[in-house]
Amino acid sequence: MIRNKIELMDIMKRTTVQDMEEDSWESLNLNVELLSAINQFNFKYMTPVQATCIPQFLSKKDVAVEAVTGSGKTLAFLIPVLEILLQRSKNLKKHEVGAIIISPTRELALQTDEVLAQLLIKLPQFTHQLVTGGYNPMFDIEHFKETGGNILVRTPGRLMDLLMSKNSDFNLASQVKSLEVLILDEADRLLELGFETTLNMILKYLPKQRRTGLFSATQTHEVDHLIRVGLRNPVCITVKEKGINENNAIRTPSSLTNYYTICDPNQKFNCLVSFLRDHQQEKLIVFFSTCASVDYFSRLLEGILKKLTIISIHRKMRKKRHNLLKNFKDLNRGILLCTDLMARGIDVPDVHWVVQYDPPCSASAFVHRCGRTARIGNKGQALLLLLPTEETYISFLQLNQKVILEKKDLGETFFNVLPKVKKMSMRDRDIFEKGKRAFVSYIQAYSKHECHLLFKVKDLDLGKLAEGFGLLKMPNMPEVKRQNVEGFVATNVDIQSIPFRDKRKEKERQNNLKNFHKMGPRKKDFNLTKKVT
Repeated sequence: MIRNKIELMDIMKRTTVQDMEEDSWESLNLNVELLSAINQFNFKYMTPVQATCIPQFLSKKDVAVEAVTGSGKTLAFLIPVLEILLQRSKNLKKHEVGAIIISPTRELALQTDEVLAQLLIKLPQFTHQLVTGGYNPMFDIEHFKETGGNILVRTPGRLMDLLMSKNSDFNLASQVKSLEVLILDEADRLLELGFETTLNMILKYLPKQRRTGLFSATQTHEVDHLIRVGLRNPVCITVKEKGINENNAIRTPSSLTNYYTICDPNQKFNCLVSFLRDHQQEKLIVFFSTCASVDYFSRLLEGILKKLTIISIHRKMRKKRHNLLKNFKDLNRGILLCTDLMARGIDVPDVHWVVQYDPPCSASAFVHRCGRTARIGNKGQALLLLLPTEETYISFLQLNQKVILEKKDLGETFFNVLPKVKKMSMRDRDIFEKGKRAFVSYIQAYSKHECHLLFKVKDLDLGKLAEGFGLLKMPNMPEVKRQNVEGFVATNVDIQSIPFRDKRKEKERQNNLKNFHKMGPRKKDFNLTKKVT
């Protein structure tokens, strides 16, 4: 397969009036209605990825685009999608599908659909439908039959379900015969999540005479394979950032300043609280490695930083995630605690700081996390918190991701909030149990880290770590049994006596305890003992 390659160094600066005019939306000779739709966003000029990608797409070429996060990829594919559909000699019927956009997660699909919906205010001749799964597919079928869907924004699993649907009065496979454009957004993430087989099956349902755009933040062997399978003679566009040394293209925006700091494990949460207090007038995103950690530390911060708005999001909050993310977007200041679910493609305006409380599971995830700030040329800052045994990770990031991190001194002593954390655990069993689950999940995630040569459980000071989590007692787990744990003293408290503040939960626990004592510690009651201890 022959490929054309365009490599553009994106420094987010225009030096002459001619440069600015060449990058204006008017220079593309787009449909007047579409230009009017673009003007709603008040973007007078295109970003480099848009200025490079859109003309290639409109010249009937497939494109494979690798661009740094926050570079404007969404409009880089939505604008050509709409222009291509507007150029059709025959208008699409209500149920004819002219374009499909596949996103890896429901959050990213929703965000793309929101931008699309705003564009379609000026283009009412097109219908669109968002389909992300997580509910009965019959709802999607009935909605499509009622309103149609010229442009579909979908996650791959649900799209595959509907293409295979045998419903007597619904046949999506026949409606995609008129497909003009297929977009694979965040293709590297689609493959990371294990959708390669699903994507290959989807491609079999689609007409070969189409234009395909593949967009990703990183280029991998798997993405390269998908390009070979799904695209025809594509133009490969790489948009990179350049730092001061022009021979070293970096993978984070040039307007982003990356910092790191070293914390002892028993001081790490104190360090975070101190940092958040110092930046309470700003908007911050804090990343954790597990859902359990998000649940636990959000409860702690709600009790410690009572004047600040704390919002938490992770993959297990399926029904709540959309509203929670919307609430955070609407804030002028506040803190979002989340997992890597929020690391890819999510556009939250005016984020001042990204804090990585736990190192990400992969080096590429580090870049994606940082990309939640410093978007579209705006300035932003990111801070990575590391344990003393993890400092070599800085050199690894410099070699692997071309990211330079500056050491930030946050001070040597912090106000100790851990006594308050322990009091909170003793007053509410829910916090006590969340703390145990967070600690166990952290150790388990650490043991599976991609950089296993740098992140070893045997190097962790489990005693200080448990103290830093504010635990009342050390959880019973294999990793603890295999090590000589020092630096942790269990709190002298009767664990069984800790109540739930939620009266309904506490009543249920007391009933379970009574039943347990009546039946005795028999084998079949193992799950019950787990619940109440």
